[in-house]
Amino acid sequence: MPDKSKIVIWPLYFDAARSREEGRMISREYAIKEPNLDMIITASIKSGFKPEIEREKRHPRTWHRPEAAGRILVAKTGSKSAILKKIAGSLRAKYKKQAAVKRI
Repeated sequence: MPDKSKIVIWPLYFDAARSREEGRMISREYAIKEPNLDMIITASIKSGFKPEIEREKRHPRTWHRPEAAGRILVAKTGSKSAILKKIAGSLRAKYKKQAAVKRI
């Protein structure tokens, strides 16, 4: 269990295909389709955090899905929702750029 000075962030917090009941923690406006751990790591670094990566961990609800493996820990510098929203903003900006490139 991580210490109280860090928060746990799972990729499913940002998955637009999931409902809040299924684990999504941000609004659909900021959510993306099929986020993975590497995308979350990149977005957290761009948001100014220094994530600790734990690739072997699995979310308790989705322990049986190999694509849902991994989590990051970041220093608690404010509320969890504010940190998630900041990371989601970076994630969404990168995701929109990739979507625009694929259309061409």
